[in-house]
Amino acid sequence: MALHLSADTPASVAAAPQKYLFGPFIDFFMLGGGACVILPSLYFLPLKYEGLVAAIMLLLTNLINHPHFGHSYQIFYRNFARKVRGDGYGRNLQIRYIFAGVVVPLAMIAFFAYGSLTGNTRLLGYAGNAMGFFVGWHYVKQGYGMLMVDAVLKRKFFSDQDKKVLLFNGYAVWLFAWLQTNVVITQRQFWGLDYYTFAVPPWLITIAMSIAAASSAATAVMFINRWRKHGGALPYNGVVAYVVSLYAWILFVTLNPLWLLVVPALHSLQYLAVVWRYQTNVERDRADAVERPALKALSVLGPLYR
Repeated sequence: MALHLSADTPASVAAAPQKYLFGPFIDFFMLGGGACVILPSLYFLPLKYEGLVAAIMLLLTNLINHPHFGHSYQIFYRNFARKVRGDGYGRNLQIRYIFAGVVVPLAMIAFFAYGSLTGNTRLLGYAGNAMGFFVGWHYVKQGYGMLMVDAVLKRKFFSDQDKKVLLFNGYAVWLFAWLQTNVVITQRQFWGLDYYTFAVPPWLITIAMSIAAASSAATAVMFINRWRKHGGALPYNGVVAYVVSLYAWILFVTLNPLWLLVVPALHSLQYLAVVWRYQTNVERDRADAVERPALKALSVLGPLYR
C-alpha cells in the first residue's frame, strides 16, 4: 500500500505504513543523493565542456524542469474556483490562494511587460537577481519539506524545537549565500540577460556568515543528538535532501560554473518524487472510489444468482 499524500484521500481509507515514496534507492537518488554523485564528478570535468553540459541540460529541461513547473500549476490550480470562493478552505488559506494564484502572476506580467516595452534592461537585470533571491528561499523550503516527508515515512518525527532549528539554519544559510553574491556591484551575463547585483557592506557579510556558521553547527549537533538518542536511526534520505539543498545547491553552488547548469534539474527531480507519488495516490483513490460501490453491489447481488 502506498503512502497517502493526497489531500483528497478519503479519511476512511486505512493506509498501511510505508517507509519510502518509491523505494530506498530511488528515494535516495531523487531526493538529493544523486547530487552527491553528479556534482563531485562535474568538479573534475574541464570547463571547456561547459557548452556541451549546457546543451544537455537544455534538452533535459523538457524532461525534468518543465514537468516540475507543469505539475506545480496543475496541483495548485486544481479546483481553483472553489479555493477562491473559500468553499471548504479556511479564510487565511483562501486569501493565500488568491494572492499567490492571481495577484502575484498579474503583478509579474505587468512588471516584465513594462521592462520589455520600455527597454529597461537594468530593471530586468535586477529581476534576475530577485529571482536568485526567491529561488534560494524555494530551495530551502523544499529541502526542509523533503526532510519532513521522509521523517513521516520513517516515523522519526522532529520536535517543534528541532523544526525551528532546521528552519532558522535554512534561512540563515540562504540569506548569507545571497548576500555573498552581492558583495560588489557587478554585471554578469546569465542566459543572455545582464545580471546586476547590489553593493553589500563587508560588516553585513561578516554577521551573516557568523549566523550561518553558528546555525549550521547547531543543526549538526541536533542531528548527532537525535542519532544517539534513537540508536543511529534517522530519516537519512530526508537529511541528505536537506543538506544538499542548503549547501550544495545554494551556498557552494558557485564553486563550479557547471554546477549552476545542473542544479535546477536536480532540484526539479527532487520535487517530482513527491509530486508523482501524490498524483499516483490521487488517481488510485479515484479508481478505488469507483470500484468500491461496484464491488459492494456484486456482493449483494451475488447470492441471488447462486
